[in-house]
Order: sequence, then structure tokens, then C-alpha cells
Amino acid sequence: MKRSMLIGGAALLAGSLLALAATPKDEVTAAAKKLADQPNYSWKQTVTVPEGSQFQPGPTTGKAQKDGLLWVSMTMRDNEMQMLRKGDKAAYIDQDGNWQAVAEGDSSEGPGRFMGMMARNLRPPAAQVEQVLTNTATLKKDGDTYAADLTEDGAKNLMMFGRRGRGGGGEGPSISNAKGSVKFWVKDGVLSKFEYKVQGTMTWNNNDRDIDRTTTVEIKDVGTTKIDVPEDAKKKVS
Repeated sequence: MKRSMLIGGAALLAGSLLALAATPKDEVTAAAKKLADQPNYSWKQTVTVPEGSQFQPGPTTGKAQKDGLLWVSMTMRDNEMQMLRKGDKAAYIDQDGNWQAVAEGDSSEGPGRFMGMMARNLRPPAAQVEQVLTNTATLKKDGDTYAADLTEDGAKNLMMFGRRGRGGGGEGPSISNAKGSVKFWVKDGVLSKFEYKVQGTMTWNNNDRDIDRTTTVEIKDVGTTKIDVPEDAKKKVS
């Protein structure tokens, strides 16, 4: 009896110590993993830029299944783009309204090449959070909300959507005065929303462009999401 009590007490103490040792970053990482472990979920991503900006991004909606299947619909200049990805295979709807496997369109030019690149780079929010966390300074917790400033390099990475340019001139964009912040929301131990803001000046071909962008991702329909696409589309990524 005493032995059982001692073992139970030791287990409780160990659990308490682990809880005390967990940092806010650990808790957000665990919340993102718990989301990834759900059977399915949906999300909506909005990007806000100053009024009058040349490029006004439309909303992006997505669905994810635990088996790795992703579906994303993105609006760009009043055009809807649909993409699928599972593992290292991806597909998209081409200009004729047909599902095209990325491998089939790798040699294409123009929209086909662009759509293929977009489809290959699809990532669900649970995976996006991993990248955002690597770009943050110390997270601070306030209830179910976690916030931090971005590091300078982190702000640059997110400003370039994780694909940094090589430098100024004609080689690719360079970024100066980069800064930003990030916030995560957790509900019942599961990631429910995250948002990051980036600001800075991007220089490309000796032209300066001020960047001020807020990206918000909201999670919904956890456990009740269904990805409804034609079977021939699913075959493209199976």
C-alpha cells in the first residue's frame, strides 16, 4: 500500500515538475501538434495591407486531413486557384478547369509553372506555426494567448514567405528595417488562431517598396471537415 502511494506521489511530482518546466514556446508547439493530430480541420487566412497598396491579396481557405491530404483555395486578382497536396505530390486546376499533377506541368511556362510552385509549397497551419516559432524572440503568455516580437531575421523570412532573396540589384530583393510581432491563441490545448505582422523596406532593382502586412490564420471545423474533390483529382496526389 505504502509502495503504491509512493509511486503515485512520485508520478504526480514528476508531472508537476514537467508542467513547471514547460515554456510558452513549448506550450504553443504542443498546441500545434495537438491540432496536427486531429482527424481534420479547416482554416481561413487573410492578409491585410494598407489601403491603396498595389496588390490587395484575397482570402485563402484550406482543409487538412491527418493522412496528409491538403486542399487550398486562393483568391488572387479576382481569380480563384485550387490546389491539392499529399506528401511530395501536388496538383492544381489549370486554365481549362482540369486537375493537373505538378509533375505533368513541370516543363510548362507561365501560369502552369507558377501554380506548380504554389501547390508544392502548400503547408497546413500546424506546420506553418513551426516556421513562425523559429522566427520569434521570447514568447510571453497571457491566459490562452501567447505573444512575442519577431527577430530581425525572422521578420525578413516571413516578409519573403520563407524564401529569402540573395541581395539587391537584379539578383533578388534585399530587406532593411525589418521588424514584426506574432500572436498565438490556444483553446482547450489546441491551436485556434495565429497572427503575425511584418514591416520593412524591400529593395529590388534599386526600387524601394515599403512593406506593412498582417497575416491572420483562423482554425475552424476541427473534426468535422471533409475534403470534397473529384476522385480523378485525388488520384493525382495518391
